[in-house]
Amino acid sequence: MHLLLHPPPRISVPCCKTWRPHRKFNATIVKRAHIHSKNTRPFDILFFGRDEFSCIVLNELYTARDVWSSISIATNPDVKTGRRGAHLSISPLKTLGESLGVPVHTIPREKPAFRHWLPPSPFSGSGNAHHLLITASFGRIIPAPLLHLFPEGRRLNVHPSLLPSYRGPAPIQRALMQGERDTGVCIIDMMEVRRKRLSEAGGEKENRSPSGGGIDAGSIWGHVGMPVPRDATFSSLRDALAQTGGKLLVAVIRDMLAGRASCTAQAPVLASTPRASAITATDALVDFEKMSAEDIERLHRAIGHQKPITAFLPTGKSLQLHSLSVLPAQSVPFDTPGLASYSSQTRALLVPCAGGGVLSVGHVKQQDRALLASREWWNGVKGLGLVGEEGGIQLRSNPDLVTH
Repeated sequence: MHLLLHPPPRISVPCCKTWRPHRKFNATIVKRAHIHSKNTRPFDILFFGRDEFSCIVLNELYTARDVWSSISIATNPDVKTGRRGAHLSISPLKTLGESLGVPVHTIPREKPAFRHWLPPSPFSGSGNAHHLLITASFGRIIPAPLLHLFPEGRRLNVHPSLLPSYRGPAPIQRALMQGERDTGVCIIDMMEVRRKRLSEAGGEKENRSPSGGGIDAGSIWGHVGMPVPRDATFSSLRDALAQTGGKLLVAVIRDMLAGRASCTAQAPVLASTPRASAITATDALVDFEKMSAEDIERLHRAIGHQKPITAFLPTGKSLQLHSLSVLPAQSVPFDTPGLASYSSQTRALLVPCAGGGVLSVGHVKQQDRALLASREWWNGVKGLGLVGEEGGIQLRSNPDLVTH
């Protein structure tokens, strides 16, 4: 695991100043700041996380020896995955913590059990001003009893977006999917998130009272904006945001220790404010008649690591598309969107898309089959008679549209 990246953008930590959201969104600014008193000694930190983003943030925190007296990690337990549980999935944060000699504690696998989980010593008692709770890409909501063991203003989250834009579990993916040119990272307060309650009409209604604010709605301690590189992938943008977020976190904690840290309420969420809902399999379905080759390639860079880009064959079987790039329209013998053909010159499957561009596909994975180079797969489907007289295979966006 490589934790050292290129130098991040300059960090700006606001102190008693109005925090302005992403320039694209015009929102009313709330001008109320909260300042916390000086701490007398470095913090004892309980750090919640799980993945590579968490690891990079922790690495930045760990090297800042002046801000902490002790660090303890809380992360997900090992999980058996794959066929018959043959593979053991281990939290990357656990692996990093053990290599650094940081105590690692695992939370319960089941969410109901986590609601009653007690943290390790010395965090079991409430109200200690020297205790600091930090989360970074943890993936679970911190239960209210656990949150209340830490004083107000001592519960921080590292969130990879410029809030209030892209609140939710997939801010990096959604920003890439939307083609954002700028993004950023915020250090925010964690608020108690109350469970949804039933409305009078019988449907669910989220409690948005000040005491139980929504997810990622806490006040902002610091923020940093940064451009999104033209060829950014989820992994590359995640790592850059994590390193910047880790440095920002350290800067905020240093300000807390010096007594000059302040937080400012987020601007109101508008109808135009983008959200970051979880990525689903539906997000990975492509429609060649509506999406350009650039749209599909960008989608691949955003979510291909977790949900492979998918189309459907005339048989109704799914076909995952891997190793994608964009070519000019003259690369294919026909221009019908979705009509895929193999090019021996590029050694790739070529698919015309909306707008005249062509999607180049280097590897594919047919349903119930292994991942193959496009050439191997094409030779196989030709032998099965799936290639039409015109020399192509019509790919669809939905199995219901397939004609047999």
